[in-house]
Amino acid sequence: MANIVLTRIDDRLIHGQVMTAWVKHTKATKIIIVDDTVAKDDFMKTVLTMAAPPGITVEVYDVNQASEVLKQPSPENERILILVKVPKTVEGLLNNGVDLKEMIVGGIGAAPGRKRLYKNISISEEERQSLLNIIDKGVEVNIHIVPDDRPQPIEKCLK
Repeated sequence: MANIVLTRIDDRLIHGQVMTAWVKHTKATKIIIVDDTVAKDDFMKTVLTMAAPPGITVEVYDVNQASEVLKQPSPENERILILVKVPKTVEGLLNNGVDLKEMIVGGIGAAPGRKRLYKNISISEEERQSLLNIIDKGVEVNIHIVPDDRPQPIEKCLK
């Protein structure tokens, strides 16, 4: 199994200081973005690769491709940070046999059909159910915006 140091839901994927802080905090050497739409968009893949902190490898996969990659052993010094936009993607990884122990929710923006859950996190009823499904699979899920913040168990907010 790949050496996953962080799985994070953030609909902005790679962005500014927050992403740089998480890479530094986890000592990640590679970012794997898992998104079925972005995986088909060469322009967005280029933009995201260019937005990564210096020295960090970025790979973009759809859920099925990522599942195969993440089930393989990684080199000893490789530290992978997984980024996804929505909980359903993580649920897909889990259903495909990827072993995830914990996940953080860092940012899901407001949109039609979503209700505010916590600060900059808004979810739809479908996303709420997906998060509950992830928790039911034994994954510890916390709200954790930046590394200096204290993680908040998401269960409190979902009730």
